[in-house]
Amino acid sequence: MNTPFDPARAVMDYPRRDTRDKVTGRTRYTVDSAGSGALHGVLVRASSAPARILRIDTSAASAMPGVHAIATAADAPGLHGIGIADHPLFATDTIRYPGEPFAAIAAETPEQARAAAAAIVLETEALPAAITMAQALAEGAPLIHPDWRSYETLTDGALRGGNVAWEARVDRGDVDAAFARDDVTVVDSCYRVGRQNQMPFEPRAAVASYEDGRYHIHCSTQAPWTVRNVTATALGVHPSRVRVTVPAVGGGFGLKFDCSIEPFAAILAHKSGRTVSVVNPRDEEMLTCLCRENAEIRIRSAIAPDGTIAAREAVVLMDCGAYGGEQVFLTTMTAHTLGGNYRLGATRLVSRAVYTNTPPNGAFRACNGTYNTFALERHTDEICAAIGMDRLAFRRLNVLGDGDLGATGQVFQGEVLRPMLDRMETLRAGSGSRRAQADNRLYGRATTVGTWFIFVGPSAATVNLNADGSATLVTAGVEIGQGTMMQALPQIVAANLGLHPSDVIVKTADTDAAGRDLGVGGGRTTVSIGAASQAACAEVRDKLLAVASEMLQTKPENLVLTKGRVEIAGHPGSGTSIAKVVERAEALSGPIAGSGAFTAPGEKAMPGCAAGHFIDAIDIPVFAVHDCELAVDPDTGHVEILAYRVVQDVGRALNPRAVHGQIQGGVVQGLGYALFEEMTVNAQGAMEQAGFESYLMPLAQDVLPVEIDLYEGAPSIGPLGTKGAGEVPILNVGAVVACAVADALGKPVGELPLTPPRVLALIDGPSAPLDHPHISRRWADNILP
Repeated sequence: MNTPFDPARAVMDYPRRDTRDKVTGRTRYTVDSAGSGALHGVLVRASSAPARILRIDTSAASAMPGVHAIATAADAPGLHGIGIADHPLFATDTIRYPGEPFAAIAAETPEQARAAAAAIVLETEALPAAITMAQALAEGAPLIHPDWRSYETLTDGALRGGNVAWEARVDRGDVDAAFARDDVTVVDSCYRVGRQNQMPFEPRAAVASYEDGRYHIHCSTQAPWTVRNVTATALGVHPSRVRVTVPAVGGGFGLKFDCSIEPFAAILAHKSGRTVSVVNPRDEEMLTCLCRENAEIRIRSAIAPDGTIAAREAVVLMDCGAYGGEQVFLTTMTAHTLGGNYRLGATRLVSRAVYTNTPPNGAFRACNGTYNTFALERHTDEICAAIGMDRLAFRRLNVLGDGDLGATGQVFQGEVLRPMLDRMETLRAGSGSRRAQADNRLYGRATTVGTWFIFVGPSAATVNLNADGSATLVTAGVEIGQGTMMQALPQIVAANLGLHPSDVIVKTADTDAAGRDLGVGGGRTTVSIGAASQAACAEVRDKLLAVASEMLQTKPENLVLTKGRVEIAGHPGSGTSIAKVVERAEALSGPIAGSGAFTAPGEKAMPGCAAGHFIDAIDIPVFAVHDCELAVDPDTGHVEILAYRVVQDVGRALNPRAVHGQIQGGVVQGLGYALFEEMTVNAQGAMEQAGFESYLMPLAQDVLPVEIDLYEGAPSIGPLGTKGAGEVPILNVGAVVACAVADALGKPVGELPLTPPRVLALIDGPSAPLDHPHISRRWADNILP
């Protein structure tokens, strides 16, 4: 029997233990790990696409000084992907996007490797291109993957065809009948967003070796088990032949949730017999970045006379680039982001991942959610204008509450969003309006809501009690800068075992030592790995108390763990140290250790509502309310944020200071997305931004203080009532800024980012709303037959 403990003792503003090393430059990242004896690998990339490969000649390159290995498609026969196996490691018969690798070289120096790369002969024949989603979906468009039918489907329920890599649908209720009612107001809106680059300071990097018939990849990744499995698939070997270790990661934001350059390093290490380091230079990192995807959206709503939403229909086109990648999975998200926030009547949604001849896209913090929340909240304000209803009153009337149905028919628990709107009103009243600071500029204000959810899925953990009474936590979790491995997880383990977090050692990720984990992303680490860690602690606690009860001659249920000791409840000082109990246990039965696991419990959707989804219902919803005041300069189009406020649903904040840091950082990153960050694609399908000089990001002077209120107590299955806090802060930012700009200008805003030229065009131009002719108003035209 376990002795209960007070979850409140896990809550503290515990500082990051890695801060000093990071700010003094002592932390070693993958880019620091190659060593003097490693070869340098480079990828040889195609400069133009699409094209048919006629000939690749590597003979001259092979004979060049310092070259030890050259790899091509023959060395990596497997196709990989998410949902569908459509992605080769090297271009084989076809180059589908500018920058696609068709060879890799390992040489003694980077200069020798680059010289050999320039010596490889590539002969191609140009093919017709589809650069935009409109081009890719047009009748008679060239197929990016003419052999798409031959690809292995990895997930049941696939909806795909032609240039539609994947399609996810929701169909609940009689939508046509609701729109046909003569008493509803129909609002039809279109929206568009560009790509956003994650821009971590540390680029993608991998150091690989091949010894004793196994590959060892030391790399900068958020998902070591994904790297293990994708590398094995691409190389055609068993996954057990691949070991992945991960040091501190210099930022990821979703970019490193995919496997990318790691298999190239592994192949070159095998072929050369040497350790090989592959590090993307910044221009290649930009050229092939797995960006947040560009998207195009149409939403139609039928609003009843009482202001409720009788029906909603939406089409979301997501550009996945030349291969399906993360966007195949992310089609699922639309049901829970664009289909979130509000109680809906009849609902019909489709999200399509569309192939184009552009670099593949990937995951980025609150992936899919940022632009769907932007579209949904702008559409909500347009509804309010159409029916003459106050924007906050409409939201209070319609937000999801206890017992309400989500888009896929799941039943939500708890009244969360309405109280959060109340808290925002209190927060705003306490700090006052900033209207006076607008001076002669155009003043705007908006409040928006957002729905996100925690990716749960499989996680495993082992906790070992050490001879000195400390504990070691072994997981496949990765420290990517978010602090979870340095703060939340030690706090959870320490609270369970009566230790201080400083007495909990967290081992860096190693797939040979830790059980499978889905990866660090989606706000899942504290929840999933935390739950697995808590389960492991329960086993450790049982073993520890069983030995201590024999030593102290009392029942286990009479014992408590506190301050590194086992005490008899109510009698401080009556017990003994955990170290002495561990010593006794080792003499009796051996070291004390415990293992735990966690996975998605599987919230239920309404049967028959969802098709093509990876997740039909969400296990842990997370809500956010953001409020923004801003001023728009009518002469320059420059937008200045005057005040920014956040009420965030956190479940239980284990480390309030850390959560505040995540919110502050997420808002600043979101302001970049809202106001100036955009990766543009030229007419040939190549990225136009090559580095920090040409890609505009928030700088120190763009950071503003965020007023924050942590909303605790909402239902959660997370350990100690927690929810992930790192993903959701960016969710509403583009939405609330766009709504506030629209409020300032008195004109519809349908596109992000709101750069000064784009804002000036809104000020000076007509008020005609954005339209997407390639997204039909006829539902059947927007779905696969």
